Amino acid sequence: MDEKQYFVHNRYSFKDVGETAILVRFCNIGFLLLMLCACKDDRQSNSLNDVLDSGVLKVGTTYGLTTYYNGATGPVGFEYELADGFAQYLGVKLEVFPYYTLNELFPQLQNQHLDLIAAGISVSPERARKFKFGPGYQRVSEKLVFKQGKIWPRDISTLNGNLLVVSGSSHSESLRAYQQLNEQLTWQETDDKDVEELLEMVLSEELDYTIADSNILALMRRRYPELSIGFSVSPEQDIAWAVNKEQDDSLLAALIEYKGIIQSNGVLATLEDKYFGHLRQFNYVDTVEFIKAAKQTLPTYRPWFQAYANDLDWRLIAAMSYQESHWQPDAVSVTGVRGMMMLTLDTAKDLGIESRLDPEQSIKGGATYLSNLNQRIPDRIEYPDRLWFALAAYNIGLGHLEDARVLTDRQGANPDLWIDVKIRLLQLRQKIYYKTTNYGYARGNEAVIYVDNIRRYYDSLVWLDEQQPDIAVEANLATGNEQEDPSLTNSIE
Repeated sequence: MDEKQYFVHNRYSFKDVGETAILVRFCNIGFLLLMLCACKDDRQSNSLNDVLDSGVLKVGTTYGLTTYYNGATGPVGFEYELADGFAQYLGVKLEVFPYYTLNELFPQLQNQHLDLIAAGISVSPERARKFKFGPGYQRVSEKLVFKQGKIWPRDISTLNGNLLVVSGSSHSESLRAYQQLNEQLTWQETDDKDVEELLEMVLSEELDYTIADSNILALMRRRYPELSIGFSVSPEQDIAWAVNKEQDDSLLAALIEYKGIIQSNGVLATLEDKYFGHLRQFNYVDTVEFIKAAKQTLPTYRPWFQAYANDLDWRLIAAMSYQESHWQPDAVSVTGVRGMMMLTLDTAKDLGIESRLDPEQSIKGGATYLSNLNQRIPDRIEYPDRLWFALAAYNIGLGHLEDARVLTDRQGANPDLWIDVKIRLLQLRQKIYYKTTNYGYARGNEAVIYVDNIRRYYDSLVWLDEQQPDIAVEANLATGNEQEDPSLTNSIE
């Protein structure tokens, strides 16, 4: 098995790479290390050797949706998973040091108490003067956020209210740049609240405006659809890890190689898709209607979703049912599928379902069918990819899904990764591809949309189910008098 195959089949686990393999890998970039370190003082310690000798990689981050937090099964977060992979790649233990503010975090790196910072921070000009940065792995822009229904601010000169941003953030840097052109621009900064709290303050009308990175905003708008975009405060910037500017570049060189490996083997794309891929498009009306239905309609059927979920999360079954029928027991499709889970007549008979229009029977049948599909996905395919495959098969059939996986393999991509297979599902509509498959033409694009929608609904249900009532911010669910602006349905850069 070559190196690329190894990392494909061990997607997030680098622990089997022994120290010898690590040293061999670093020999492959020996010239890069020599070039980067040639001008350094011989007495200066080698930052990579320091990590390898200690057996520990010390990573600083901040608490947040996409950075780091303790979930039900342990630490989670996009930045955490990337950092954990890097530590396993080096063959060392990961130690995460989470901080509440950026102003607390950056001095720890400058004082060499941390090896690097992985906190979803953008490479702003001011930060680039203070730190070295690894290769960018995501691009975001800064958005001015206001509450839907308020006067739409078209540019920085039209702001008329309180603007509060996180202290030490790139957002405050951007505002200082604007202030050089407009001395009347004022804002406040806080160390006591993070950007998620500031967005909630905008919703509760305690605050007129704040600024958020586009990736964070994409997640938050699934929870709070009234968060609207006024304008882009900055062009797109790289998100990257920071290392100490005074140290040699050996650790940075290892980081560059690690990023190259996970980019070439699909691990980076898979992680990015896991956290952000299904959030690219935002539809205000759909999100508002879903949250409304989750509060008003779902409680009627929730006991059945919980009772028949089998080995799956009941909230996933509920999200799938909303995608299928919007939780309408008498839903009927022109193709003949019926009920809350839109079962075909043949499938209902196979599952012993007597009435597809009976909500309890429909939920039981749909949940059982999805569980069966999930078990039929090859064992080597890991979660969550196997779950996305099962959902796609529910929509398009296992045969067409297998056709897409065969196309994926033929084209040199990984047939066990959803991020690769969903591209080939789109090809099932093109004759040049589907004429070579066993099951022929299929509307594969609908299966991709189907899975993405369910993932969005599922994320919202998890949040609605787990949020604390005393800190919940109620969305304004009124429809019919919404202000029309481009932020209602748009993509997040």
